[in-house]
Amino acid sequence: MPGPVSSKARVYADANTVKSKEYWDYEAHVPSWSNQDDYQLVRKLGRGKYSEVFEAININSNDRVVVKILKPVKKKKIKREIKILENLRGGTNIIRLVDTVKDPVSRTPALVFEYINNTDFKDLYQRLTDFDIRFYLYELLKALDYSHSMGIMHRDVKPHNVMIDHQMRKLRLIDWGLAEFYHPAQEYNVRVASRSYKGPELLVDYQMYDYSLDMWSLGCMLASMIFQKEPFFHGQDNYDQLVRIAKVLGTEELFSYLNKYHIELDTRFKDLNRQLHLRWPKREHFQDFSVQF
Repeated sequence: MPGPVSSKARVYADANTVKSKEYWDYEAHVPSWSNQDDYQLVRKLGRGKYSEVFEAININSNDRVVVKILKPVKKKKIKREIKILENLRGGTNIIRLVDTVKDPVSRTPALVFEYINNTDFKDLYQRLTDFDIRFYLYELLKALDYSHSMGIMHRDVKPHNVMIDHQMRKLRLIDWGLAEFYHPAQEYNVRVASRSYKGPELLVDYQMYDYSLDMWSLGCMLASMIFQKEPFFHGQDNYDQLVRIAKVLGTEELFSYLNKYHIELDTRFKDLNRQLHLRWPKREHFQDFSVQF
């Protein structure tokens, strides 16, 4: 079988093509750094692979903010995240980058964001009504549509990266550390997104993916909200993940996709027999879940 066939996004394919190189060439970007002493850390909110996150106070304005202190990574990754956040600043439901600061001694960089009074999704999702689910998924779609229209894939959409202030009905899409600029037919790293939210293209090592990667992740979130199963697809590894997806959605479209783009399935998938779609429950079971925006 010949090598994989290139693909092109159905929407916003040329979003970066029509912009100047300065817009997407993050390696040439020179961030400006402010004084970290303007911010006083209050409490630790969490930590991830690439950062530690704190609630903080701007001592000049007394505003609550969130400070993301970055762990040692390649400079170009830091530049990419900052450039993307600056490009998306002011976008619908995109977390707002307030400032970029650096420790004068250690030179450790940190990003300062607006504060969102988030409710942990494991608690919140149990209490959401069908209207709440429609509302928040629509708000998330707005964020993704804006990002995609600006030529940017998030590549890590999951509940942990969707902050919701339920009292204020406010949603923000956060953590743009894995985000990337989309260029048609470019080969990207498939080691992005969390396993439970990885699209099939990542699981079969197809590198010329596009914005639709984010839409798959959103679909997984929607399913987990509706069926109260988090995560909805829970594989033990990437291979098991694809098998679990196929057992629910069938293999007909998967094999059609593989053939269309000349993707050769790894031999470890030899046990992936042809599966039929699981039948959906009768419509009356979901009569209240009519999407009306």
